[in-house]
Amino acid sequence: MSADPRRVLVIDDEPQIIRFLKIALQSEGYDVITAATGADGIRAAALQQPALIVLDLGLPDMDGNEVLQRLREWSDTPVLVLSVRAREEDKVKALDAGAHDYVTKPFGIQEFMARVRVLLRQRPASALGGTTAEAQASATIGEITFDFALRKIHLRDEELHLSRKEYALLTLLARHVDQVITQQVLLEEVWGKVHRHDSHYLRILIGRLRQKLGDDPANPRYIRTEQGVGYRLMS
Repeated sequence: MSADPRRVLVIDDEPQIIRFLKIALQSEGYDVITAATGADGIRAAALQQPALIVLDLGLPDMDGNEVLQRLREWSDTPVLVLSVRAREEDKVKALDAGAHDYVTKPFGIQEFMARVRVLLRQRPASALGGTTAEAQASATIGEITFDFALRKIHLRDEELHLSRKEYALLTLLARHVDQVITQQVLLEEVWGKVHRHDSHYLRILIGRLRQKLGDDPANPRYIRTEQGVGYRLMS
């Protein structure tokens, strides 16, 4: 069975949540399949090949993070975690394990559906949740144009003059547009594993990029801070 771009798998053991999500997703034309346990969810992911998985962390047979880890052994399907766990460390753990986004219960259905649409617009290509930009020679995000082949970035037709690390950080965010990338992953990718806890390096570099993009930190157009978790580049 080939993957259906409108098929969504919901792995959650709360009947009311499943009913709520089915109504919302089906009203926008999505084909919804459900599973109430981690084992059934993994099986459904393999047999039904959904385009997106919505995953609760508190399942009756195994922790949702274990489900995520087992999925990531063979699948790059985008995973949207939906959980009552609101602690920063829970969000970071899930995102580092390969989740593409994280929504805390209770949640607003409009925001949830917007995040679903974002993830379904994208094609996974790596553990970081790569998008189609991963394999493209160029990409345009808002008024920013990326030429990955020539290693050039333009803002409104003006070339941005970036340091090597500024370029690496901005293109990393661009290749995973609209997805949260944790601080730890960004630090490891740009500075190396020995600097995975040097978050001040990241804050300084993000500040420089925002200046060059003319991005207001309080009301960002491009680089959004996910407090205590990481950053995302918005399309």
